[in-house]
Amino acid sequence: MTTEVAVVGSGPGGYVAALRAAQLRFKTTLIEKYPTLGGTCLNVGCIPSKALLDSSEHVHNARHRFGAHGIKCGGIEVDFEVMMKRKSDVVRQNVEGIQYLMKKNKIQVVYGHASFLDPHTLSIKSKSGEAQQIQARNIIIATGSKPAAPPGVQIDRKRIITSTEALSLRVIPKSMVVIGGGVIGMELGSVYARLGTRITVIEYADRLIPGMDESMSRELHKVLQPLGMEFYFAHKVTEVTTKGRKTQVRFSRLSDGMDLMVEADYTLVCTGRRPFTDGLNLKIAGIEVDELGRIPVNEHLQTAQSHIYAIGDVVRGTMLAHKAEEEGVFVAEVLAGQKPHIHYHLIPNVVYTWPEVASVGYTDQELKSQNIPFKTGQFAFKASGRARASMDTDGLVKVYAHKETDEILGVHMIGPRVADMIAEAVVAMEFRASAEDIARMSHAHPTYTEVFKEACLAATANRALHA
Repeated sequence: MTTEVAVVGSGPGGYVAALRAAQLRFKTTLIEKYPTLGGTCLNVGCIPSKALLDSSEHVHNARHRFGAHGIKCGGIEVDFEVMMKRKSDVVRQNVEGIQYLMKKNKIQVVYGHASFLDPHTLSIKSKSGEAQQIQARNIIIATGSKPAAPPGVQIDRKRIITSTEALSLRVIPKSMVVIGGGVIGMELGSVYARLGTRITVIEYADRLIPGMDESMSRELHKVLQPLGMEFYFAHKVTEVTTKGRKTQVRFSRLSDGMDLMVEADYTLVCTGRRPFTDGLNLKIAGIEVDELGRIPVNEHLQTAQSHIYAIGDVVRGTMLAHKAEEEGVFVAEVLAGQKPHIHYHLIPNVVYTWPEVASVGYTDQELKSQNIPFKTGQFAFKASGRARASMDTDGLVKVYAHKETDEILGVHMIGPRVADMIAEAVVAMEFRASAEDIARMSHAHPTYTEVFKEACLAATANRALHA
């Protein structure tokens, strides 16, 4: 079989790359190892976790907030089996949507494990053991990533689990240790905390979501504590063992080495992910990986072989679905002779807890380390009429602008629907808007987005109107 573009991996980067290549009239083949399309994101990541986040938030509101609205909900019970079935239905609908798009765009889909036979030839081995070869003029590697475990931790997928297993538990645990206070750990930790699980979080850094602005870390910590979550910062996990139906986690305090131990039904390991290129036989294709397992690429996302490209989690940069999507479109357009661009600094990051956290651009730590002069404006959701009406008053919006030019350099939000609100900040920064520009634009009232406007007003000579 021959094709013009072969895409290995059908996650957000891979299937979007295939769609854009097909739109540009390339004969395109999409290769997927697993029996369903969509990769980690659609099957065991972004989509199912958001389904459970929404379900658990409904439970939390019914138990703790509906009374204030005059809605009496006595005896709230959780049918966990139904909740999980709804999650699976959401996944199925999204997967079926991708399958439809493949047919609509005449993209050939081949299921099986791909490995290089030479720089232009891939062997695809199905689960039944049958193999076929595909010769491609251009190849895009989009095989994503897998969960990584810290030293001394062996994931057994039964009691010591990853996010994949956490999304498919049969019963609500009474207790769970979450190793890692990053995005995945906080999202899934908050899901089970709302459902009644006692959550203990152990984080090596001195705060939550350490890659984001410190003010967001502090606010997220403050709003998650009422859920009953217990946090140990600046602690290192040294050993995780199972004892019957329990796990025991031993960890030590970084400051003085004091040893501690906690026992729980499950231990959820959320300490990052590693690029997944296992079994691809990259060396046969003339491609090496770096010390972190990533595939080196140039500014056009070409590997050491100019006709082989790599995108998403297997290359440098943040491991985000929308980053992979942008790179998939980028490569397809490069193949068509176009001149696309990606502004990596303006790819937003989101934590889908409630309240949500979203950010784009520089943090204050980055601005200080680069000696960039800046000014700050912030505004709290508790001063928003819309937030008061919906009882979502936790959080704030913080804006960093250049001290001399007023250009917006970074926007950091924690609050209701900020995963959607951050898009306005991305647009503003793509067009190099100033804080004054946003402050002068009319924002509908009452809306959450007014908080962004007020933060920009605060950054321009402290002019916030409702502070």
